Formats: sequence, structure tokens, C-alpha cells
Amino acid sequence: MTFDSQCDLAALVYERGEDPDRVLGEFAADLNSQGYRAVGLVQVGPRGDETRGLSARLVHSGEQVSLYQDLGPMAEGCRLDPSRLLDAGARVACALAQGADLLIINRFGQQESEGKGLLHLIVEALSADIPLVIAVPSHRFDAWIKFADGMSVRLKCERRALDQWWGKLHGRSFRRPAHPHVSICEALK
Repeated sequence: MTFDSQCDLAALVYERGEDPDRVLGEFAADLNSQGYRAVGLVQVGPRGDETRGLSARLVHSGEQVSLYQDLGPMAEGCRLDPSRLLDAGARVACALAQGADLLIINRFGQQESEGKGLLHLIVEALSADIPLVIAVPSHRFDAWIKFADGMSVRLKCERRALDQWWGKLHGRSFRRPAHPHVSICEALK
């Protein structure tokens, strides 16, 4: 398959043992420090850490939100709480509505591959011409391409790949936008 490197929809495809959360988190922090406005969420903490549970950080506010549901000590499988995921998604949607240069979605996971989860945010971003990057496990890449109707660039799970993609979208990597986003609070100061 051939993918357009200037496509504003990117899949950061990762294999077992790779850390898309670190890559996306650092990328978002750098964009925000450069005057861009990245919104979205990235998973935090070690994957599979049952003592802390599953959580994510909102990249636009730094707030950490729990996505974990306690199914009891004998439970096996995914402990993602779909209602908490949707609540976090509502917070991201609110931030997206205030303006964004980039949307970051932590996973194209089980929920999304079933047509649930945070797919509505992807549609909102694309409708508003906001570039989007999403972490996609390699075993779900075919489902992602089907959802994206083939209109996605595939990136390696490395910072350099993200920087190059962003640079092609914006002419040069990390060029400050002409009109940085000003929040309502900043405008009223």
C-alpha cells in the first residue's frame, strides 16, 4: 500500500514493546511549548499495571483521568471503563471546539475497532480540518485502514517519524503558527 505522507490523518503504528504513549506525549508537549495547540489524550503509566489502573493524560491541560474499572481480583481481560473513556472524550471534544492545531488519540483499540470509543472525535477533527495522529497496534492496522477508508499515513513508532510528518504538513518542523491559539481565560486577562 502507498500512503500520502502529507495526509493529515496519521497512524503511529506500534509493535509489542514499543511505547507510543511516550512518543505521543513528548510530541504533544513540544508542540504546545512551540505555540501550537495539541489536544487529546495519551495513556500514562506502565501498561498492565493493575495497582494503578489504566489512566490517560489530557495533553491540552495536563490533567490525568482514570479509565480503569475494578472488575474484582479474579477478573481477566480488559479493565477499560467505557463510560470513563467517553467522559474523557467529552473533555477532549470541548477542548477541540475551542480550537486546535492537532488532535491526539491514545489508541485505536478494541472499542474503536468495534465502532465505539473515541471515533466521534476523529470525525469531528476531520470535519474541522484538524490534523490527527492516533496510536494503532500493528495487529489492528488493517481495521484502522478500513475505518479511514485508506486515507491515512502509516508512521513508525518513533519521534522522528512524527516530526517529519508534522513538518510536511506545516512546511517546516515546529514552526510557530502565525496566530497562536489564545484561550478565553488568556483573552480576558
